[in-house]
Amino acid sequence: MDVNQMISDLRAERDALTAAMTVLEGIAQSRGRRRGRPPAWLASLPGAKKKDAPTRTVSPATKKKMALAQRRRWAAVKKGQEVAAQAEA
Repeated sequence: MDVNQMISDLRAERDALTAAMTVLEGIAQSRGRRRGRPPAWLASLPGAKKKDAPTRTVSPATKKKMALAQRRRWAAVKKGQEVAAQAEA
């Protein structure tokens, strides 16, 4: 094996270990388990995997149904508030 190739392999391994150590140090400095989105420094590291979630498309007919259902829910809420306001008076 060529010496130059071994040196480049060792440098690549060193870079990977440095990146792993950076992540572990960041986790060690954080206060316990986090909820929600990972911090920006963690997501910006090289080698951080980003999930490519498939996008969901909603048909116009389904959008119309959802809008109608939401209007009905809000109407029920407003009706409940009117009833409560009349009971207080």
